[in-house]
Amino acid sequence: MITIQFLLTAFIVVIAPGTGVVYTLALGLGQGRRAAVAAAIGCTFGIVPHLAAATLGLAAVLHTSALLFQVVKFAGVAYLLYLAWQALKSDGALSISGKTTRQSTFIIARRGALINILNPKLSIFFLALLPPFLSGDQATATAEMVTLGAVFMAMTLAVFVLYGVFAALARDWLLQSEKVMRWLNRSFAAIFAGLGIRLAFERA
Repeated sequence: MITIQFLLTAFIVVIAPGTGVVYTLALGLGQGRRAAVAAAIGCTFGIVPHLAAATLGLAAVLHTSALLFQVVKFAGVAYLLYLAWQALKSDGALSISGKTTRQSTFIIARRGALINILNPKLSIFFLALLPPFLSGDQATATAEMVTLGAVFMAMTLAVFVLYGVFAALARDWLLQSEKVMRWLNRSFAAIFAGLGIRLAFERA
């Protein structure tokens, strides 16, 4: 069940820069290590509904229901565009500035969870990723799906925390340059907007 092949596959998926990674990096650069860890935790818990959907077979319903898929998808698109705006605003939640007001870890984690919850492709992704690594025993299939999902989540949390801590370590150096901060804010805004646009064109 938990094989080298699964661990390698999961690791490659986790380290690939995606919305959660970008969000964690933005919080690490903007507010430091504490915020980055909260972002990583939030993004990780945002995976839970998708793993549950894959385990219970609800992902197949999402895949076949065009209306449901579109509703969740465009909610995700709107949220990513909102995050892009927050990165551009001088006092935005994701703005990188020497005067950034620290937010509560709960709000940071909740925002990270929503990023993943509102991405309908994750449910379908897990429906495709996990079954090939099951033993084939119907009696233990659900337990195996949960175990594989838990390992994937643990790996996600560890990698995201490392990304965030790295960004936090670079924070002091970056805050010395107003030009660099403006460039980073615009870059993060463009990335979130680009991810939102890409999600808008996704199909079930």
